[in-house]
Amino acid sequence: MTVTILRGFRVAGLGVELLLGLMALAGCGSSGSGPTAPASALPVARVLVSPSAASVGVGATLQLAAICSDTNGVSLRGRAVTWSSADQTVARVDANGLVTGVAVGGADITATCEGLHASATITVTRATGGGPRRFSHVVIVLEENTNYASVIGGTSMPYLNGLATRYGLATNYFANSHPSLPNYFVLTVGKPIASDDSYSGTVTDDNIVRELLAAGRTWKCYAQGLPSVGYVGGDKGSYTRHHNPFTYLSDVTGSATQRNNIVPFEGNFAADLAAGHLPDFSFVVPDEAHDAHSGPLATADAWLQTNVGPYLASPGFQSDGLLIVTFDEADKSDSMHGGGRVVWVVASPRSKPGYRSATLFQHESTLRLALKALGVTSFPNGAASAPDMDEFFVP
Repeated sequence: MTVTILRGFRVAGLGVELLLGLMALAGCGSSGSGPTAPASALPVARVLVSPSAASVGVGATLQLAAICSDTNGVSLRGRAVTWSSADQTVARVDANGLVTGVAVGGADITATCEGLHASATITVTRATGGGPRRFSHVVIVLEENTNYASVIGGTSMPYLNGLATRYGLATNYFANSHPSLPNYFVLTVGKPIASDDSYSGTVTDDNIVRELLAAGRTWKCYAQGLPSVGYVGGDKGSYTRHHNPFTYLSDVTGSATQRNNIVPFEGNFAADLAAGHLPDFSFVVPDEAHDAHSGPLATADAWLQTNVGPYLASPGFQSDGLLIVTFDEADKSDSMHGGGRVVWVVASPRSKPGYRSATLFQHESTLRLALKALGVTSFPNGAASAPDMDEFFVP
């Protein structure tokens, strides 16, 4: 029998089965030991990530490569690889293995190919080239639901009035909204996010935690009545969740490390202060009996003097600390500029003594000031265009 294979694979006098057999033989190696499976059909036996360990700065990128190979160590190209990060608040990775440093810390980046895994240990280092720090610590204390005129010049809060007289007072400062939670979000996210206090979602917008971590700064939220360290659940006992905006931020809820920066005020603030371990940024949340929400103004004032007064006496504050005391919103009868006129007091050894400003400010400016004071040069959402508050300080 004569078999002729012409251009275009025209075959005469040969069955299809025999033709396929001849084609398979034609693909054999010269050794004649049998057919060799094409690389596309070989299973992946091993996955490696290169480099297996590396460092990247906050905001910088690093390209990783996944190497998939067979049992002989021969690289198998074109295999599908998926990438994941063990902690996206520290390092993110895209679909092509490009890692971006988010915050100082460590995270494993894993490549998965056909059910096999390999990881690289990535260390994210402190960002360089940020702005200069003007203050060593920033402490913000939030009070509740009180009009400016009920505090300044009155007799119910003599301690806070004393701070306003000695240091700085914004006489034209307005909250952004009613009720509470939108104001707490403006102070930390730069926009209201929620329309009421029942919001229970997760905030993925840029926020103060993301910017602090990107700049290598530290933070804590000290919440009075918080049931336990890292608690991000709902109201419990004297603790009110919608007065703690950090429990909604994806940068916090998605990271065990960052959740541990939410701590009960009781014991922790005083201990950190005494040990000289206050973070760069502290957000202090009294409970409703001590923030003027449900208790008398005099009780809130006494709480401030007892619990925040020691910070003003500390070496850290007297060197270059910064304290801000403000109210989330005015009484609901005042809706001017959204949330009504409220008290905003700043205290610092760098404050202009007895300074009063009539500039119109809102909570976005406080967010901007808190970050700028710590040398952070990127501001979330509305804080990016908010008026600066530099006028309160000696150049």
